[in-house]
Amino acid sequence: MSNDQTGAVAEKSKTGIIAFITETRREIAKVTWPTRKEVGVTTILIVVFALITGVFFLMIDSALGAIVSRILGMNG
Repeated sequence: MSNDQTGAVAEKSKTGIIAFITETRREIAKVTWPTRKEVGVTTILIVVFALITGVFFLMIDSALGAIVSRILGMNG
């Protein structure tokens, strides 16, 4: 590669980075960010549903464990 080609590649690389940053900022400006209240409500809902799901699977596991213990004749 000659110096002209190397310089062109370097310029294109710099322009590419600048264009990328510009486009990224433009796209981020389009994003509708949630409010603090929305984030709080969503977080609480996720925690509640995770707890409900955990309790549900605990009950199913306990019930199936008891059933299997009775079938196998284990006292437990």
